[in-house]
Amino acid sequence: MDGVLKQIKQILITAALMLIINSIMAQVQHTAVSHQKHPSSKQLKDFLNLMAQANITFNYPKGFKEINAPNNEYFSFDYALDLPGRDFEIWFRVKSEKQDWASYQNSLNSTDSQLANPDSSYMATAKAEAIALTGDTSYFIRTIPPNILARYRADAGKSYLLTLLDLPETKHYKYALLITLQKYHTGTIMVVCFTNEKGPEFFKEMNEASNCLKFKP
Repeated sequence: MDGVLKQIKQILITAALMLIINSIMAQVQHTAVSHQKHPSSKQLKDFLNLMAQANITFNYPKGFKEINAPNNEYFSFDYALDLPGRDFEIWFRVKSEKQDWASYQNSLNSTDSQLANPDSSYMATAKAEAIALTGDTSYFIRTIPPNILARYRADAGKSYLLTLLDLPETKHYKYALLITLQKYHTGTIMVVCFTNEKGPEFFKEMNEASNCLKFKP
């Protein structure tokens, strides 16, 4: 009987996570970045430059406000947004893999020790971030299915449902969904969405923030 209950619980958890992922990846309309509607901050300019290097496009989600992204010894991200008046915040980090891939290719012909394949580095990076946010490895992880990856022109990806440490750096948020996407030989995207409630409002806010980033064709 305990085994059956455990199996049912696992099915329900899996279904809940897939609902979150599908909500994030749902196709919604966004307001594109424009200097008339959004301030041209140094943070945004730097973020756009990083995305250009990694072949990533960005659409500014309607209703969101730019905030300072964390950049300290604990957490380092490139851009951040929140929804004014609601407990919802999102952090972004993007990285070009082009130079790392070129170095890796060169190392294959070297007699010295070869470098690690950068196309798999996104998993180690996401794991390290998840541990930093939770303090352990008891988070819930799933591989993002191919049909969802295709919407973002990504080749691989993982999602992590996290129960957070009570930290001032994360403004004492209780939960987070971390998503990482990889386009081989090109770049990585990491997004962390913070909330205090995992109810319908969270799904709604995730929809409003969805489709912000995707790789170029």
